[in-house]
Amino acid sequence: MILQGLDLMEKHGFTKLKNKKVGLVINYSFVNKNMEDGIEIMLKNGVDIRKIFTPEHGLYGLADGVEYSDQIHPVYNIPIISLYGKHKKPTQEMLEDIDILVYDIQDVGLRFYTFIYTLANTMISAQENSKKIIILDRINPVGRIVFGSRIKKDYSTFVGGYELPLRYGLTPGELAKYYKKYLDLDLDLEIIPIEGWKGESFENTKLKWNIPSPSLPTFDCTLAYSGTCLIEGTNVSEGRGTPKPFCFVGAPWIDENILYKFIKEKFPYLILRKRYFIPNSSKYQGELCKGIEFFPEIKDNFTIVAVQIIRHLIQQRGEFEFRKYIDRGSQTQRDHIENLLGEDKKIFFENDDTYLTEWYKSSQDFINFCEDILLYGGLKQWKI
Repeated sequence: MILQGLDLMEKHGFTKLKNKKVGLVINYSFVNKNMEDGIEIMLKNGVDIRKIFTPEHGLYGLADGVEYSDQIHPVYNIPIISLYGKHKKPTQEMLEDIDILVYDIQDVGLRFYTFIYTLANTMISAQENSKKIIILDRINPVGRIVFGSRIKKDYSTFVGGYELPLRYGLTPGELAKYYKKYLDLDLDLEIIPIEGWKGESFENTKLKWNIPSPSLPTFDCTLAYSGTCLIEGTNVSEGRGTPKPFCFVGAPWIDENILYKFIKEKFPYLILRKRYFIPNSSKYQGELCKGIEFFPEIKDNFTIVAVQIIRHLIQQRGEFEFRKYIDRGSQTQRDHIENLLGEDKKIFFENDDTYLTEWYKSSQDFINFCEDILLYGGLKQWKI
């Protein structure tokens, strides 16, 4: 049986939090092995929760990219502080009546997931305000595989930073140790590790799928998201607003027959079908899109699939284009695909795979850097 950080803390009666004023950094994924609400469990065990800090999507699962304001929990009357609005990290004033911060948010092991930057910001704030932080660790659902180049510093945004590779193989607890080492943070950090997990991906555990965000309702969607998130940087729908975000890819102007034939010839092992769909939100809301639907498996490298799809659409010389992105922090603007890739988008215009050589070297550098922070065995590089 796998017991994650919250399960172990519950098992030991939350003794580490007794007589402490606690600030939780959580979202809707804060549940135990029986899918029971972590806030309720803590309160029943006498934990003094003073504030709840929440990342993108808040405590209830708001839509992607929606900023929101502070509020009061409707049941427990506890202040809920937004870390995805005016503030991206806890301020000194927010932490004045807090003794200890507890972070527990389900991650997906991919660099463009904003929760991991909320973790970094919380740790920086903890150092600045001399607060201890405890990470209740959770599995990395896509396992211990590392893939992609470490993001270049010049491309850092809230969807990529700290020289992380695209797929980094760490748990939230290990990622916290990475941040502490990488940023040379001087803070009191404690990890409540996972018990019984050996690095296997989600489908090989007996855990329930703990939805990480509204657009990742299934593990299949998460596997596809590891690559088709790059489609987000284009004017092609990545399936947001459909029953299977990131498994659907299409647009009103795409010839689904040509796209399907291309993918099947390039990746004969992939399971997919032609698909017509109408998004109820996001790109092409209310419009009929023509494209494909993926049925992902753990062996599929969707980053490579996405690169090839974008190359193909560029060569079709149709209505395809890259989308711009304005970073909320720096207000700099560039093609969003470059924020997601972490480098110049030129690889999409070159019909060879020489970029993989640099990616392999860079991801191995990351693995080497992480050797002394790992809690669950070694990381492995994914080579095509």
